[in-house]
Amino acid sequence: MAQPTLAPYAGGKGIDLRRLQRRVVTALSIGQIVGGIGTGATLSLGALLIVQVSGSTEWSGMAATAGTLGAALFAIPLARLARARGRRFSLSTGAVVATLGGLLVIAAAPLVNFPLLLAGLTLMGAAAALNLQARFAATDLAADANRGRDLSLVVWSTTFGVVLGPNLFEPGEALGAWAGLPPLTGGFAIGVLAQLVGLGVYLTSLRPDPLLLASADAPPAPTGGAEPVGQPSRGLSTLCTNPVARRSTLTIALSHAVMVALMGMTPVHMTGHGSTLTIIGVTISLHLAGMYALAPLFGWLTDRWGGRVVALLGQGLLATALIVGIFAADSMAGITASLIFLGVGWSASTVAGSTLLTQSVPARNRPQVQGLSDALMNVAGAAGGALAGPILALIAFQGLSAALLTLVLAAVITQLRTNKGANRVR
Repeated sequence: MAQPTLAPYAGGKGIDLRRLQRRVVTALSIGQIVGGIGTGATLSLGALLIVQVSGSTEWSGMAATAGTLGAALFAIPLARLARARGRRFSLSTGAVVATLGGLLVIAAAPLVNFPLLLAGLTLMGAAAALNLQARFAATDLAADANRGRDLSLVVWSTTFGVVLGPNLFEPGEALGAWAGLPPLTGGFAIGVLAQLVGLGVYLTSLRPDPLLLASADAPPAPTGGAEPVGQPSRGLSTLCTNPVARRSTLTIALSHAVMVALMGMTPVHMTGHGSTLTIIGVTISLHLAGMYALAPLFGWLTDRWGGRVVALLGQGLLATALIVGIFAADSMAGITASLIFLGVGWSASTVAGSTLLTQSVPARNRPQVQGLSDALMNVAGAAGGALAGPILALIAFQGLSAALLTLVLAAVITQLRTNKGANRVR
């Protein structure tokens, strides 16, 4: 279906949708860049700060767990805010919560307060929730033929921030020392500043709101015994009755669990092998580049080959990462290669799965289903991060990689299953 040029809005005022969509994608991309700087600057520092405050490497996985659990907790509330008040209000709220979380982390370090540190990292998960919602916001006004492309462009823009962020470890420490902050907290200060910049972008640029405009232009909901659109159970009922949405959500969740578990333990594994913060930062940068840099390619392939094919491609890449992790865990080159494959596989799976999910659900119900999908994705990531620490301590990095292969196999089986009506969306 072609995208109309003009749409009525705000009392009959005509809006050029193509021009508005370009502006929305640009604003979301800028927000992703600055948000990515904050995420990248704090991603690995969280695990190291957990070890410093708790005094045990077995708790190191709780950094990734807290962040992904926070993203899961905020996904549905932010989606409901988006449905009620629009993307602008929802994304801005997420940025405010993430900023408060960063401040709590900075306060927890000198107090050596483990619960406060976990609370701050959990609130910072709102940044991940808003970043995930931003990719869906790019599809609100997108033409059908370009939905994968527009979604992937916003994902891709995160590359700049997340690649730069981990390399701010040492500058962040210098900034923290200048400001009198405790060790390992300077990167979190950079994250706070980045979220404030993103907040300004969302508040000023998402006018008119793309989701409110798309909802106003959507056909009326059918009458009958269906639940009201605003009910939270709408997302769950859709996943129960829509095989494409269910398959897409499961693939996204399993892929995210694999990525969080292996990536979250890599800094701890590398530190145990004597790697410096600089080397860890470069490795994480390459991983994050893999997650985002090739997103436009996977968006283009999804629009042309179909989401199922690209999702299976992503699982093949994740399996490659884990196999390299099994056989080359003691090699710096091997760990780097594993993390790159891990990021690229996550990118293919997430772009394809998110596009399939959006295409399979009517516009009026998308925010609820998207929010539930993001929540399940991050619950899976939180579980993966929580289990990764004890598994790493018990059977080392090689054993963790082997265990995660079972999740990849489950995702492949999910995608290969055929369901009645599933062929409506590729």
